Amino acid sequence: MAGRVNVYSVSQVSAYIKNMFAQDYALNRISVKGEISNLKYHSSGHIYFTLKDRGAQISCVMFASWRAGLGFRMEDGQQVVASGSVEVYEKYGGYQLYARSIELAGAGDLYAKYEKLKRDLEAEGLFDRAHKKPIPRYARTVGIVTADTGAAIHDIMRIASRRNPYVQLILCPAKVQGEGAAESIVRGIRRLDAMGLDILIVGRGGGSFEDLFCFSEEAVVRAVYAAKTPIISAVGHDVDYPISDFAADLRAATPSDAAELAVYDVNLLESQIAGAGERLNLAIDGVLKAKRHALRQYALALHGHSPARELNSRRQRLADLADRMEAGLYRKISGKKDLLGQRRAALSRGIRMLFKERRQRLAVLAGKLDGRSPLKKVSGGFGFVTDDRGQGLTSIFDALPGEPVHIRISDGRIDARVTGTEPDGTAESAAGAGKRGTAESAAGAGKRGITGIPAGAGKDREEDHE
Repeated sequence: MAGRVNVYSVSQVSAYIKNMFAQDYALNRISVKGEISNLKYHSSGHIYFTLKDRGAQISCVMFASWRAGLGFRMEDGQQVVASGSVEVYEKYGGYQLYARSIELAGAGDLYAKYEKLKRDLEAEGLFDRAHKKPIPRYARTVGIVTADTGAAIHDIMRIASRRNPYVQLILCPAKVQGEGAAESIVRGIRRLDAMGLDILIVGRGGGSFEDLFCFSEEAVVRAVYAAKTPIISAVGHDVDYPISDFAADLRAATPSDAAELAVYDVNLLESQIAGAGERLNLAIDGVLKAKRHALRQYALALHGHSPARELNSRRQRLADLADRMEAGLYRKISGKKDLLGQRRAALSRGIRMLFKERRQRLAVLAGKLDGRSPLKKVSGGFGFVTDDRGQGLTSIFDALPGEPVHIRISDGRIDARVTGTEPDGTAESAAGAGKRGTAESAAGAGKRGITGIPAGAGKDREEDHE
């Protein structure tokens, strides 16, 4: 069985390591050179920052009680020498530099130049947002000013190929560090700007403040500001801020970020187009559905007010009126028929009563007439005498001797001629006789007879008379 292993707590281990750091003479009196980043002035008066170089970084703190010896305002990007001790912070299990004094390093003059140029150009208005040009969202051509062998161009090409292989990249190689770098960058910006591209990316990968200072040269900053093509500045890492960043239309933390900003994602665009197409189709379907519904409503409303429907309604109404009129006429005619029947019946009764009354009256008159009828008297042995004009003779004075007379008896007529007359002795007859006496009367004829006319002659005269 293996020997027993000692087990320690975390606090014990941290305390042991802290004690080791405290006993190390070099760590208690040490000066560290590096670039300031992640700088923070705390409200308590303490200053927290990080010192870094290309290979590593270390956390640092300067307490408020030690700031009396600090002769400048610390800012990110400054190269400084921080002197103090490296100690363990047990709570988080890490170490940090407790700086008692901080001085600008050899780049202090360069940084002072940086600060002065930045203030001058800012006062001139080169950094105003009003001068910023918008970055095209769907660029088709992208110019790049950087070194052709650095990591920056490879990162940009890789990301652009992944996002949109249809975008054309045009590289203008430039020196991005050391002597002549500023002039090379300016030439690249002007050459690509004259080509009328959509976007320019100007930058390089990370480096020290001195390595990146060419992008803070006045000529480069003014070339960025004067370009007509929108420029994305992509120099170093997120903590690096060359002056060209402030003059550019857009700042990217790294060249890779610049490629993300300049080259739109065609797959995302296609997805957005597809989504927009689906939404458009849904919207169109919704509009069509609404329009179809409205059309059906309009059709129903139009059908309700259509001429054919109105005509049918009028026809139906006319048919109803015709039926009502026919029914009314039928009732009226029926009533008139009933009234006519009643009046006809009343008229028939009246006529029958009138006929009956007239028959009765006629019977009475006929009886009276029959009682006075010459024919009836003739049938009893009497005759009816008329002159030649058919006038009845009622007096002997109506017939003169020699005049023809006609005697109607029951079975015929006798034609005769007056041969003489004899009054019956009445006063009227005597008076008449005095006036109308004939020669025969004067001769004293005792009796006057009527000479008969031959039967044949009488018959002929009867036929002629008839």
